[in-house]
Amino acid sequence: MAAVDDLQFEEFGDTATSLAANPDATTISIEDPGETPKHQPGPPGGSGREEDDELLGNDDSDKTELLAGQKKSSPFWTFEYYQTFFDVDTYQVFDRIKGSLLPIPGKNFVRLYIRSNPDLYGPFWICATLVFAIAISGNLSNFLIHLGRKTYHYVPEFRKVSIAATIIYAYAWLVPLALWGFLVWRNSKVMNIVSYSFLEIVCVYGYSLFIYIPTAILWIIPQKVVRWILVMIALGISGSVLAMTFWPAVREDNRRIALATIVTIVLLHMLLSVGCLAYFFDAPEMDHLPASTAAPNQTVAAAKSS
Repeated sequence: MAAVDDLQFEEFGDTATSLAANPDATTISIEDPGETPKHQPGPPGGSGREEDDELLGNDDSDKTELLAGQKKSSPFWTFEYYQTFFDVDTYQVFDRIKGSLLPIPGKNFVRLYIRSNPDLYGPFWICATLVFAIAISGNLSNFLIHLGRKTYHYVPEFRKVSIAATIIYAYAWLVPLALWGFLVWRNSKVMNIVSYSFLEIVCVYGYSLFIYIPTAILWIIPQKVVRWILVMIALGISGSVLAMTFWPAVREDNRRIALATIVTIVLLHMLLSVGCLAYFFDAPEMDHLPASTAAPNQTVAAAKSS
């Protein structure tokens, strides 16, 4: 029976000899369970690409979210929408403060520190700290100036807190809003103008005000010369940050318009610093005299006795 003979087992020799005799034969390799399988080489450059993707975090899910215009954002009336504006760590805040204190010529503050993750956390607390620094230092300065006068009675002026808050926050929000609107308008006229978002402009103005916090504390020194030297130093540092940041946004525009924009930015900044110094520290304060209030009573008593 030929069919039965075909089903009989045969012993084969060496695999190499069998392949030499029949090159078209198919071989199946059965590995030992204890043997470690060898790494199969992939396509050229595949492993390096995968390692780079792991290091950079370039997963498919991340790619779809990081593509411009494809990242999902929450509606503006939700808490999650505003939470993204405060999603910043301490290192980034300190780095941006350092950048505002040490401006580097030729370096754009927005591109170097802000654009990767603009925030409102730093500007908000910088403005809040500056408000209390100006109000408290103004009260202490008034106290030190009149210290030793027998006719002076110190009364804390809490209204300075609300006035300082109105001035600082109005400047930190309204001026960036006006500047952003102006840049958007000029961008429609000149297409190659560098554009900044409103949040980036608010960040620049907020961090540029940090230098005034130690300056306001040092304004307690009752020497006008020292105060004006301090305000000029602070104005030079913060004004240079603003000028170097917004000059690339207007330099391609008409020369007169570009220079007028930078001069207006610096003049408004100067008006803020000089105005705060003049109102909160150099303004003449009315002496609170208890004796003056008692004088009319004494006059009335003397008139009755006579």
